[in-house]
Amino acid sequence: MTYEPDPRRWKALAVSLTAGFMGLLDVSIVNVALPSMQSGLHASSGGIRWVVSGYALAFGLVLVTGGRLGDAFGRRNMFLGALAAFVLTSALAGAAPNETTLVLARLAQGVAAGMLTPQNTGLIQDLFRGAERGRAFGMFGAVVGISTAVGPILGGFIIAVFGAQDGWRWVFYVNVPIGVLAFVLALRLLPRSEKKQLKISSEIDFVGIVLLAVAVLGVLLPVIDSDQGGLRRLWWLFLVALVFGVAFVRWEHSVVRRGRSPLLDTRLFTGTPGYAAGAAVGALYFCGFAGIWLVFAIYFQQGLGYSPLQSGLSVTPFALGSAVSAAVAGRLVPRFGRRLTVTGLGMVAAGLLAVALLAELVPPSASGWAFALPLVFAGVGGGMVISPNTTLTLECVPVRMAGVAGGALQTGQRIGTAIGTAVLASVFGMVLGHGYSVALTVALSCAAVLTCGALALALAELRARRHRASEQEREARQAEASAADVHRG
Repeated sequence: MTYEPDPRRWKALAVSLTAGFMGLLDVSIVNVALPSMQSGLHASSGGIRWVVSGYALAFGLVLVTGGRLGDAFGRRNMFLGALAAFVLTSALAGAAPNETTLVLARLAQGVAAGMLTPQNTGLIQDLFRGAERGRAFGMFGAVVGISTAVGPILGGFIIAVFGAQDGWRWVFYVNVPIGVLAFVLALRLLPRSEKKQLKISSEIDFVGIVLLAVAVLGVLLPVIDSDQGGLRRLWWLFLVALVFGVAFVRWEHSVVRRGRSPLLDTRLFTGTPGYAAGAAVGALYFCGFAGIWLVFAIYFQQGLGYSPLQSGLSVTPFALGSAVSAAVAGRLVPRFGRRLTVTGLGMVAAGLLAVALLAELVPPSASGWAFALPLVFAGVGGGMVISPNTTLTLECVPVRMAGVAGGALQTGQRIGTAIGTAVLASVFGMVLGHGYSVALTVALSCAAVLTCGALALALAELRARRHRASEQEREARQAEASAADVHRG
């Protein structure tokens, strides 16, 4: 069938990315509101941490499932349903009367966001071809990076406007009018898809969902509770996670062999060039990158007495650098390829280490200004990581596996976010007795180490890509030589 571009495709993409931006923004926007939230609800530190990590975990666990449901019921239907659920759960979180209700609302909100996000990558595959698809994926990657970076700034601004006592509620309420407007526009602009006669029981791998959930929770729970002795009390959950992780992989292999739809198609990792490495780079980078915003919020607000707005503005240099470079990097992927992510990861690691060093060298009162230049540097690097990595990781994925590939890539990033936030916050808390500056230095050094791990993976993938390119070039020369011999014969 001949491809006919939808004349409204760019408007439809703008609407879907706006909704996706809200879901991704809620990963980081609450960080600066946590002190206000804790005092307003008289919540425990463990409960407040689940407001952040629970959302990211629920988000990550349903991404691939959301992609499967989009295949079954159509992207448009899933987008509208998930967006409506996100608006509703945002309102419930804002109106939460106590800690338990807030955590439950955030878990439900994370599920809605996880169902919403894979529709973005699916719509890009449906609406765009060729170079346009690369540009669209570049815009999606830029939204992923920028939404995480600007969250603290918007959160601080909202609390400054609505007050410290109940301002945190408006961090959630702000999603309601934007979500309603996006819903109305989506009704008009998103293309209707053909109805498919598919059974949920055959499309959704419920056993895989349970196995993966237990494996991830087995890792996450001890880490989240580490500052309360969780590693000592719950160490055995790591063994549970290992057993269920192995069982998950074996189960997915068996699902593929039986010709059914797996939660995570193992052929993505074994038969798609660059996908496994790109997914690992994204997951490990988010482990180090996403958790720094919570650490900065605690350092500036509790350590230095900054207001939420001042705290958010203190990390604005990173957001500005990331926004500018992400917009440029998305267009440079065809020319520079994996070298962009390698350079960007090196810049992020160097910038974080510079901030870690300055935290020990400069007086606390001057730290906001002192951190500005290295945060700009790290932000420029960050903008060169997420958007290009998304495009490069998905470029060799067959169209028939595009939905699950996008969902799996985002799953790794969301689980990395949950684990990284818990790890960095726990490290910060464990060394806090030596002072806020020391705690910040140690936590950012850990983030830099995780980023260097992603850099090592990106370098390995760069070498692999060069090897594949040389192999293809050699095969092309051999084919030309064979054709010439035939012609002379």
